[in-house]
Amino acid sequence: MFGIAAIEARLGVPLLDALAPLVFLLAWIGYARWADAAGRPSLMARMHEYRVMWMRRMLARDNRITDLQVVQVLVQNIAFFASASIFLIGGLAAVLGAREQALAILAELPLGAPASARVFDAKVLLMIVVFVYAFFKYTWTLRQFNYVAVLIGAAPPPEEAGTAAAERLIERAARMATRAADHFNKAMRAYYFGLAGLAWFVHPGLMIAAVIWVVLVSWRREFRSTSLAILGPVGEPIDSPAAQGSARPSP
Repeated sequence: MFGIAAIEARLGVPLLDALAPLVFLLAWIGYARWADAAGRPSLMARMHEYRVMWMRRMLARDNRITDLQVVQVLVQNIAFFASASIFLIGGLAAVLGAREQALAILAELPLGAPASARVFDAKVLLMIVVFVYAFFKYTWTLRQFNYVAVLIGAAPPPEEAGTAAAERLIERAARMATRAADHFNKAMRAYYFGLAGLAWFVHPGLMIAAVIWVVLVSWRREFRSTSLAILGPVGEPIDSPAAQGSARPSP
């Protein structure tokens, strides 16, 4: 006990409040580096194969309006989250100016742990950093999907679909779409961890538990989800009989 008290006195904050953001950052950065490593059979890897097929089918069409509409729908969804990030950042900045009222509300929560003004400011600033990161990822995703639209517009006519230039465009357009989706995935992951970080306002131990839960949920969705099972294993031909069978609902 004396050792913990000495550490807390040296840090100027409770030990759990010092450990919670460290666990948060290590879990977020560590999981991102592991999950985004190349070669893993993830949902992202399988979806890239579908994007390659999408671009190949796009070249076979005279009218590419449908393809551009798909991009437009994706852009609209991302723009919503980018706008929401701005509102969240503004709301968190306003909370910094109403610290006393916020601390009084948090003190009335059943599991609420007392926090100093410095710790409270650190909690708010951590959330601001998370959603600023998400905002930059969303806006970069928007720009990359705009590039996808340009690549679709630059696609050669169907009679040139078998040329080397067409194959290069298929690969570039699919890779650009996957890059955009990858940044969108990173931004959504920031939202998940941001929601876990909100638990720090109640209790640092609750935040650590929420971070672990987010890591497990993210891992399951990206590597063990039903969606991945429906899409088929990475590397399986999309139009193969096995892939068609896996997409068929069970009776």
